[in-house]
Amino acid sequence: LGLALYAGSLRAAFLYHDYCVIGAGPSGLQAAYFLQQAGRDYVVFERSHAPGSFFALYPRHRKLISINKQYTGKSNDEFNLRHDWNSLLSHDRRLLFRRYSRDFFPNADAMVHYLEDFASLLKLQVQYNTAIIHVTLERNEQAWNGHYFLLTDQDRQNYKCSSLLVATGTWVPNVVNFPGSEYVEGYETVSINPEDFAGQTVLILGRGNSAFETAENILGVTNFIHMVSRSRVRLSWATHYVGDLRAINNGLLDTYQLKSLDGLLEGDLEDLAIIKDKKGKLHITLRFYLENRNTSAGIDSITLPQDELDNFATRAPYDRVIRCLGWKFDFSIYNRSLRMMPGKGNKKKYPQIKPNYESRGTRGLFVLGTASHSVDFRKSAGGFIHGFRYTTRAVHRLLENRHHGVPWPSTVYPITQLTNSIIKRVNEASGLYQMFSVLADIILLRENATAFEYLEEYPVGVLAELEMQTGRKAHNGLFIVIMEYGRNFSGADKDVFYYNRAVGEAQHAWQSNFLHPVIYYYKRLPTEREMRLRPPDWPLPRPDAVHHIVEDFLTDWTAPNAHILPLRRFLENCLSTDLRNFFAESCFLFAFTRQKLPPFCRQGYIRMRGLLGSEGLRRHAVEAGLLQDYALTDFLGDRQPDSHEGSQDQLLRDHVVPVRPLQHLVNAKDE
Repeated sequence: LGLALYAGSLRAAFLYHDYCVIGAGPSGLQAAYFLQQAGRDYVVFERSHAPGSFFALYPRHRKLISINKQYTGKSNDEFNLRHDWNSLLSHDRRLLFRRYSRDFFPNADAMVHYLEDFASLLKLQVQYNTAIIHVTLERNEQAWNGHYFLLTDQDRQNYKCSSLLVATGTWVPNVVNFPGSEYVEGYETVSINPEDFAGQTVLILGRGNSAFETAENILGVTNFIHMVSRSRVRLSWATHYVGDLRAINNGLLDTYQLKSLDGLLEGDLEDLAIIKDKKGKLHITLRFYLENRNTSAGIDSITLPQDELDNFATRAPYDRVIRCLGWKFDFSIYNRSLRMMPGKGNKKKYPQIKPNYESRGTRGLFVLGTASHSVDFRKSAGGFIHGFRYTTRAVHRLLENRHHGVPWPSTVYPITQLTNSIIKRVNEASGLYQMFSVLADIILLRENATAFEYLEEYPVGVLAELEMQTGRKAHNGLFIVIMEYGRNFSGADKDVFYYNRAVGEAQHAWQSNFLHPVIYYYKRLPTEREMRLRPPDWPLPRPDAVHHIVEDFLTDWTAPNAHILPLRRFLENCLSTDLRNFFAESCFLFAFTRQKLPPFCRQGYIRMRGLLGSEGLRRHAVEAGLLQDYALTDFLGDRQPDSHEGSQDQLLRDHVVPVRPLQHLVNAKDE
């Protein structure tokens, strides 16, 4: 009895859930929504008393740089999400961000209010005031992934989960240590009152949006502002990456280039040193000047760069130095058994994950939201709400298939709807539009290309694993629909406003620069090796055929000649079939004159499907050049039938149909 009670107390010490989500920011709430809709056992842990605690403090100056477009001229909700960068995905129309703010660049307080309502109105299972301080593994062959995740909070309460979704974002400030760095103020604590900087000279370390946001706030009251960083400034309109410097914050570029005292410098911050003089002024020098010297001896005994180079750029002393270097992921709470490792190079602030957002070190641990941005860093929008709301949905669909046997959602259509389906998606889909080059629609062809299965917004990085990850089969070839910018159009050093920057003719579509749809055709599913060896900066390996839909100034790809006709002909060439739509009269004629009917006639006319025709419609088609006038008068002489039905009756009364053509009609029906 004692052993049984002891074992029971051990079990009670761990509160079990199938899914544990760490963090109730936007990505954590988005994951919770999908889990709740699917009826799964889950819990979200949030260290603060409310969701979205990051936005309660950041950005410090309270203006978001995610656009909130109220009007698009369209009533299509999916299309409008292309220009709504703040809303999370849900079925509740009350939870569209435009109902919380009308500002194009909203205040961060509106985001805090929005996330609170999202959690409460949808009744998401969020456990507040719970800070997870340690995560480790427990091996167990019965578990989904061969182990359980054990979590401990600040009150030493333990939790056990089968799958762990990390949605904590990147919130630990990046700090560079160098001699004198103790004199530097952090973005997270510096004053946001411009009057505190009146008449001062300021040096800002960093060159991202937080640095320029800080500069913009004090631009009108300082003596001058200098900004130093390792890399040159990258403008988002040139790189087409929303994480680079946005126009709303770039006032300092004006004052720099128009020589109004402010300026930008490039240099490695680790080579710097700061010396404070007796008056409290901060002098910039280089680390090697301080080698083997006693910095406490006073500034007079230390060699400064201007002592050797009298026009040294930062020779003027500063009143304040502000660090604005962004944030990084918090690795401290994860036990070594999870093998949560930082990325390499400029991705070291993110954990290493696979293209399906699963940790490279631990199966069943998925990283969501901003912290998952290593998959598309500096390429797409995966580090921002308008991007990771879709990647979070993709992760949920992968988990549904892996753990619950629910295949990736798909729709089956007859092959005659292939062109229409693609045109509809490229003109409406927000996930393809925001996560360009990362998420793609997959079109799986059925045997003999009589039908196709349409899968939306699948991560192309795991294309080789499509059958395993989705539960769908790709035995007969596939099309992939993706959005791309031109290969050589984006970059910090690119002139994106040059005179002939856009093309308008379909024959030059492959030279399109702006975001446009690209359709890849593969006769078989690409292998893992082909994905690994794909050309640099290509989202996919070389296809059997590829088609670019020419860029459009209005992002409206519905022009019959420029967009739809070239696409249809490309699809026809790949499938060796005729995808045109026909009037009943044409199908009737083809049944007597062709050995093989077009799919539209086989699937429509022969099966008694389609619109009921009339003489007026037939005459309109003839006059428009869409239908040849086979002159019913050849059969009827001067008699004019009163209706379409009457014309057919008259034709059958006056003429005997030969046996052989009728046999062809029977064969066409059998096909």
